[in-house]
Amino acid sequence: MKTAISTNAAPAAIGPYSQAIRAGNLLFLSGQIPLDPATGQVVSGGVVAQAQRVLENLMAVLQAAGCSAAHVVRTTVYLVDLGDFAAVNEVYGRFFESPHPARSTVQVAALPRGAAVEIDAIAVIAG
Repeated sequence: MKTAISTNAAPAAIGPYSQAIRAGNLLFLSGQIPLDPATGQVVSGGVVAQAQRVLENLMAVLQAAGCSAAHVVRTTVYLVDLGDFAAVNEVYGRFFESPHPARSTVQVAALPRGAAVEIDAIAVIAG
């Protein structure tokens, strides 16, 4: 059994997928790119601003499911340029406290809408 989770506080899906799916006590969050939910446009200001927006979008979806960053057990960070790792890592560290989620970071050839960063997550829902 699976249940779709969605919120207007994060960008609407730009394809045939859900913002998140709850399956039992697991929450699978689709990758978020740095779209401003109000405008649907990629935020300006470089990779730091983009990482901030991506994580704000993820937090909004988590909140819609009754969760927070503390529930996240796994993330994957997709970067167009691994040279941006340190900058993105600094922003990422503002959102997650110890014990930090397990994480992979991979460089990709391109991301939707010309984004520099995308992050997806898996969370465990208490109870």
